Amino acid sequence: MLIVDTALQAREQSGNPIRVAQFGAGHMGLAMVKQIERHMPGMTVSVLYNRTVSKAITAFESLGIKPVEAKSLAHANEMIAAGRAVVTDDPAIAVRVDQTDAILEVTGDVEFAAGVVLDAIAHQKHIILQNAELDATVGPILKHKADAAGIVYTQGDGDQPGVTMNLYRWVKSIGVRPLLAGNLKGILDEYRTPETQAAFAAKNGLTPQMATNFADGTKLSLEMALIGNATGLGPLVRGMHGPKADHVEQAVELFDFDELLASGGCIDYLLGAEPGPGVFVLGYEEDEGRREYLRYFKMGAGPLHCFYVPYHLPHLESPLSVARAVDFADPTCTPKGGPVVDVVAMAKRDLQPGDELDGIGGFTCYGVVENYSISIAEGLVPIGLTAGCQVKNAIAKDQPITLADLQGLPQSAAANLRAEQDAIFVNELV
Repeated sequence: MLIVDTALQAREQSGNPIRVAQFGAGHMGLAMVKQIERHMPGMTVSVLYNRTVSKAITAFESLGIKPVEAKSLAHANEMIAAGRAVVTDDPAIAVRVDQTDAILEVTGDVEFAAGVVLDAIAHQKHIILQNAELDATVGPILKHKADAAGIVYTQGDGDQPGVTMNLYRWVKSIGVRPLLAGNLKGILDEYRTPETQAAFAAKNGLTPQMATNFADGTKLSLEMALIGNATGLGPLVRGMHGPKADHVEQAVELFDFDELLASGGCIDYLLGAEPGPGVFVLGYEEDEGRREYLRYFKMGAGPLHCFYVPYHLPHLESPLSVARAVDFADPTCTPKGGPVVDVVAMAKRDLQPGDELDGIGGFTCYGVVENYSISIAEGLVPIGLTAGCQVKNAIAKDQPITLADLQGLPQSAAANLRAEQDAIFVNELV
């Protein structure tokens, strides 16, 4: 990681910054623009997309930058070449401008982001996501397409998947075998809704749907799916174990070592453990001599040792992944190959024929992780594709929603990608 700062300083000194096309100027997007423009020498946001272009303008103006609203692709290219920051409400312009090195997608919208990423692949722009919703639904097929185009497809650092993968790779690099990649979750209540989360959302500058996504466990599941697909580790049970703990170091006693070793490892989480909201990896050291050194260095007696990071800093760290992708072709967190983990929809309340599902962070369903092979075999519905689905059969609260329970999935770019993903990787699902 430390090599990135040197590379960015060299770019700054040579007047050759990494140029980013960013999608999203909301709560997190605004913070991202400020981080890049004020604290990331050697990198700049050359074009900023937002559905409401006035928010993109405000983001730049809050930094004392007067942007230009692009009227066309040619206009955008001309202004960027002249050193001006560009804003637009046309995603095609933001993707296709000549002088950009990477796409930074922070909208959290599955269908919109699917279109952006496909366009970025077609125009060979590196892709950095702060969008677990898209990646958990169709990440493996998008990575497959990006590989064919010779570009990097990755989640950004800062959110738990990126921080976990940094830690996971580091544990492997010192010769310890990771057997569990985990998250620290403060609270989890599957029945939270945009109504119950409205006050929290308003206080923290979030949408009620986003706040619900955090509280009902869906975001946790989406992020753990990314880690599972990046490492090849799945959950041992649907929804993971998620034992309660006071501190992350208790994890070595709360997970069954023999089960971890026999399974080859898993993804899971701790509920209520300090120091949240961090991440952890349980590593297995087989060699007794090395284990003694780890004990001496306050890492416990083993054979499981707990490594953890006590925080995650989304917008502060995510731009580092842009530099890693552009200058070193090093993805922070990307699917290892075919899909390993899915996030399937569960009924948040009793659902009746004629009800319409409202997707991630809504009133009707929440997401839990499941092994992808089981999801396919049982016809389970990925929560990333539930918005707008019509219920055909009654579904009891806390039961998984199956394709047979619905009138079908609405036609969309994301649904088409999911069908292509399933078809391409079907022989790998065992």
